[in-house]
Amino acid sequence: MLHLTARSQRVEPDFDPAVVWITAILLGLGLVMVYSASIAIAEGMPQSGGQSQYFLVKHAAFLAVGLVAGLAVVQFPMRFWEAVAPYAFLCGVGLLFVVLIPHVGREINGSQRWIPFGIVNLQPSELMKLFAVLYAADYTVRKAAHMSSLRRGFLPLFLVMLVTGALLLQEPDLGAFAVITAIAMGVLFLGGMSWRLFASLVLLLIAGFVLLIWTSPYRMQRVLGFMDPWADPFGKGYQLSHALIAFGRGEWFGVGLGASVEKLLYLPEAHTDFLLAVIAEELGFVGVAVVITLFAWLTWRAFSIGNQAARLERYFSALVAQGVGLWIGAQAAINMGVNVGLLPTKGLTLPLLSFGGSGLVANCMAVGLLLRVDFENRQMMKGYSL
Repeated sequence: MLHLTARSQRVEPDFDPAVVWITAILLGLGLVMVYSASIAIAEGMPQSGGQSQYFLVKHAAFLAVGLVAGLAVVQFPMRFWEAVAPYAFLCGVGLLFVVLIPHVGREINGSQRWIPFGIVNLQPSELMKLFAVLYAADYTVRKAAHMSSLRRGFLPLFLVMLVTGALLLQEPDLGAFAVITAIAMGVLFLGGMSWRLFASLVLLLIAGFVLLIWTSPYRMQRVLGFMDPWADPFGKGYQLSHALIAFGRGEWFGVGLGASVEKLLYLPEAHTDFLLAVIAEELGFVGVAVVITLFAWLTWRAFSIGNQAARLERYFSALVAQGVGLWIGAQAAINMGVNVGLLPTKGLTLPLLSFGGSGLVANCMAVGLLLRVDFENRQMMKGYSL
């Protein structure tokens, strides 16, 4: 009897422990691996003063900002995020315009994706992913009665996304465009879009992406390099060939933390886009399998939390949670596909792991939204009013 009473009085957590722990492990692993992958490049940069901890310090600062932003997001109820969703999206579109203004946006490696603010750079496309989740969920709830209509259900959102895509392609940032498109289409489908209409639109999108690649010599070269990196290992296949060498060197258990050779200025973007290759080299197949498992688990938890919200008839919250799952899952899958040569090279980081201030902060805010949805689900199941 005493045993049963003790069990009945057990306090349930306010947030999903799995989401908290998975996020903490990914963020911690990212901090360690960013430092390991960036030591050589940091020592050779004039602005670092030869300090190997240059990127570690910056990443830790971004992580602190991201955690504060994520905690701030949790404080606001989902009805607040539903009310501000259209305005946040308009703000994001405005930032995409601003970044393209000459002498305002900063160009790095041929892409104009950053707005400089003193010692930090803001990348609007990363925030736009967060705003796209909110806006697509809000739009789908408002248009729920018209989800089977091409003209009234899909076309308005399509036109908005067309403008967004045109701005992203001017930077250019095809990777961000692909992720935002996946978020919008996924949320529409989860919100009740006819599967026939959805399938037709997917085929049109595939044709559109093929056309974008076909009409751009730069993107075509990337595709050709991806198809056979060893045909030109010192040219268009250089980055992928060195990523594959890193995977090969790692074997089952890796060469050891800090012992990567590819990060010694052989593999470009080792601490950002190709961080997984360094993980593979230093921690081996086991390390990569753990990373994949963590992302799959986080994505599954996001969809489970969304399904729970839907059962409680909290449809905006449900679509936001599932939109976050789509975002993190799709971006992680694309980045991993690029690292192992299954997809052409794209400027996409590994969520919650790679170096990049705007991306890390946006990812932490997305997890904050997911935890807020879960918190409100738990409060409703306890009988509390929101």
